[in-house]
Amino acid sequence: MKLHNQAALVTGGSRGIGKAIAHALAAEGASVAVNYRTRREDALGVVKEIEEAGGRAVALQADVSDAAAARALVEDAKEALGGLHILVNNAGVTDNGLIWDMAPDGWWEVMRVNFGGAYHCTNAVAEGLMRQRRGAIVNISSVMGERGWAGQSNYSASKGALNAFTRSTAIELARFGVRVNGVLGGIVPTDLVGDVLAKDGGRGMKRQIPVRTFAEPGQIASVVTFLAGPDASYITGELVQVDGGLTAQLGIGHP
Repeated sequence: MKLHNQAALVTGGSRGIGKAIAHALAAEGASVAVNYRTRREDALGVVKEIEEAGGRAVALQADVSDAAAARALVEDAKEALGGLHILVNNAGVTDNGLIWDMAPDGWWEVMRVNFGGAYHCTNAVAEGLMRQRRGAIVNISSVMGERGWAGQSNYSASKGALNAFTRSTAIELARFGVRVNGVLGGIVPTDLVGDVLAKDGGRGMKRQIPVRTFAEPGQIASVVTFLAGPDASYITGELVQVDGGLTAQLGIGHP
């Protein structure tokens, strides 16, 4: 197991991609703190599944968009797991809408959670990781942070900020042995994008993906586990796109 004797904190770990990441890290031997904001029963379910598979996990409640709560979460994770070596900033929300119809609250809530949460948690773990001169931070971003899409201005902006943040923190922490990378997911059919896929079950969007399938949460999680582990020991400041070729193509469909 490549993450034996390591402890990981996964924000937004009660469902979807976060849940898959928690399972993947635990399968490689890491003890996992599964953070949730409101879905306590879901988080406890993830913990139970990990424990039944022979792993170690704990559920911890916190709203990471709040700086004090994020710092308390990190301290709780350290106490529960006996330390912390891996942080996965996964917590995220959407509030889609066209820019001329979008209320300011809808804009800032997405920024507060998607970017603010990653900032707060990274700020909270940085000193400890620097002192122990080892650690890995993986930020769960999106290809929308590198491209645009109608109705996604707030979400794209939050992920674009996260991508820039990933590069800068990687540079700052590299000399302390702490690596920071991002995983840019394509279209993953989770609750977060349910409204986008509702129109035709996602068939129209699927036709725009070269591999003609959506990503599965486990496919994102496997890349996260790689970046968090020893096989990626010389990788930092990278934004890895896991999108089935979506952003590699010019235009939509065949010429």
